[in-house]
Amino acid sequence: MLTYEPGDSFAHRLDPRAKLAVQIAFAAAGLAHTTPVGLTALGVVAAFSLVAAETSPLSALHSLRYAVPFLVVAPVVEAVRLGAPWFDPSAAVDPALASIRILLVFLVAAAYVRTTPVRDSRAAIQRLVPGRLGVVLGMSVALVFRFLPLVRRDLRRVREAQAARLGSERRLDERLSLVAAGGLRRAFGRADSLALALRARCFAWNPTLPTLQFTRRDVPALAVAVGLLVSVAV
Repeated sequence: MLTYEPGDSFAHRLDPRAKLAVQIAFAAAGLAHTTPVGLTALGVVAAFSLVAAETSPLSALHSLRYAVPFLVVAPVVEAVRLGAPWFDPSAAVDPALASIRILLVFLVAAAYVRTTPVRDSRAAIQRLVPGRLGVVLGMSVALVFRFLPLVRRDLRRVREAQAARLGSERRLDERLSLVAAGGLRRAFGRADSLALALRARCFAWNPTLPTLQFTRRDVPALAVAVGLLVSVAV
């Protein structure tokens, strides 16, 4: 699961707003450049992002292991035909390029998540989006980053408890329903606890957030973001 990891890499020291700008510009460029040449250039940018974050590509792909099979299977499914010819390789080209594009966006996002604390992400969003809308967006992002690992941990515990009670002997649909029901119960319980905690802490619309400041280190990242946006316009 992708989570923040403390470190002293170049990406760790960047302002989160600069990293968000790179992410947004990279996603826009990915939608604009769908040719193999364009995706190769974007792949170079994604590789530099992982290097700047000191994140192994294999580690990032392992964190995305649940999404990667869908990206691999999609071109194959698109190329399969119900009649002769049974397989059309040319039909798999566009889906394969789309899968590569999505994978590259995932890798850049992985570099961001690994190097950016949740509070910094929230502060960056609230400073970029003014008013209560920014507060809601910042709080939503913070909750997603904190809530998803807990939900995943709860699901794993439900599966382990089921296996300890010989749940593997049940039918697949029964196992899925038990895991889903147990996961939903725990998710709703955590949501109730979260709501109670927010009320107990007097949730405010003007929280004290970490101070953000652009430095010279952010110039390369901002230049990359501007370059990607220019490539979209051109």
